[in-house]
Formats: sequence, structure tokens, C-alpha cells
Amino acid sequence: MRLFAAGLAVFLSIAPVSAGAGDLPEDFVRLRDIDSTISQDIRYAGPHNFIGVPVDGYLRAECWLTRPAALALKGVQDDLRAQGGGHSLIVFDCYRPQRAVDHFVRWAADPADTLTRAEFYPDLDKRDLFRLGYIAERSGHSRGSTVDVGLTGPGARPAQPYRAGQALTACTAPYRERFADGGLDLGTGYDCFDSRSHPASTEVGAEARENRRILAEAMEARRFVGIAEEYWHFTLRDEPYPDRRFDVPVE
Repeated sequence: MRLFAAGLAVFLSIAPVSAGAGDLPEDFVRLRDIDSTISQDIRYAGPHNFIGVPVDGYLRAECWLTRPAALALKGVQDDLRAQGGGHSLIVFDCYRPQRAVDHFVRWAADPADTLTRAEFYPDLDKRDLFRLGYIAERSGHSRGSTVDVGLTGPGARPAQPYRAGQALTACTAPYRERFADGGLDLGTGYDCFDSRSHPASTEVGAEARENRRILAEAMEARRFVGIAEEYWHFTLRDEPYPDRRFDVPVE
């Protein structure tokens, strides 16, 4: 009973991000307040992403989620730890303001801007991003219960720092050659616009397919649902705001 009371006190002490955050509902929370053991590499807050600059609406590299999604993600982390294989989660994006989605759309509509093609879409014509479903005018991330997530653990290459302007390596390159984000081999780098990023792709190696299986099964066990185009993208099945999108900056 004492342990339950202590846990409840911690749960209730978690401050919502809505304090000073405009019109976000009060059940939006910071993931680090729910589980600080989940690594965060919020790509759109810096220049290492497919646009090549910090994205509109990301004033801080911080994962915000609805409380149900954050608690479910904590459950995934707990499950991975209990399995004893040393696996752990790393998140690349969580809640995404609508203004960030608008930034993506403007970028995708400019065929002359190919600054990051060498890494993020080396084998794809940028004009096909809309048709293939990689860029859209609306995103589940803006509802607050969608997360882009990877898997780390024993054997993962240590994360390397990214310096703006550095030479880029294709996200489809072999694991030991492409940018090291601290994660295990999942077949491609994060945000790789390529068919090899599809969860069911047979173009990636056996180790990557096994790591994808571990990640997907752990996420699905906690009510997260993936999509056909991106192995890293999951949405909470019973998300609290399925018909709303928010545009409060992460700050």
C-alpha cells in the first residue's frame, strides 16, 4: 500500500506541458517526466533532418505526448527491460505542431532544394514524395499520440555528433557506414525515404529484420499500431484526440 501511494504521488506530480503552452489539453506531458530512461534524439529541433534546418515549431528538443501515449511507451520500455536482452527505446519525434507539417509541405514543393538528398532520399525523385505518401498535409503526430522510435542495445554503434555541413552518407548504406544515431541496425537510417524503410521490406538484412520484429512486437503489445511505409512510426490505437490536430510550438 505504501509503494502504491508513493507511485501515485509521483504520477500526480507530473506537470502537464499545457502550463504556458497555449491551447494544448492538460494531458500532454513531457516523456522525460514519465520515463527518463528512454533516449531522445529529436531530429527536427536541429539541422540533422531531411530539410537540413531546424523545423518550424521545434524551439526545444523535447518529446511531448499525450499522457496515455507516454504511459504506453513507458510500458514498452519496461517490457523490453524485463526481456533481459538489453534493448531500449530511442525516440526521434513525438508531438509535431501543424506548423512543422506545413514546413515539410513547403519544402517538398520546392524541387530545387535538394540539400539533404545524399542522405535521406538518395534513390528517389523529390517530386514523388507526395505520391508515395512520405509527405502529407496532415500528420498523426499533430494529435500527440504518434511517435517515431528506434531500438538500441548491445552491439549498437555509439551515437556520433552531427555537424551542419558535414559530408552526408546515404541512409540506405550498410549499417557500419551510415550515420550512427546510437541505435541498432534497423535496415536504414531514420526518415529514410526509400522502400527499404517499409517494415515488411525484404531488401534489408536478417539482423535488421529481427530488430524490426523486436521493436514492432514490443510496440504492438502496448497498443501501438504501425504503418506500411515507415518501420519507426507508431500511433496509440486508442488515442485520446483522433480528430484533432494541435499547433502549439514545443518550447
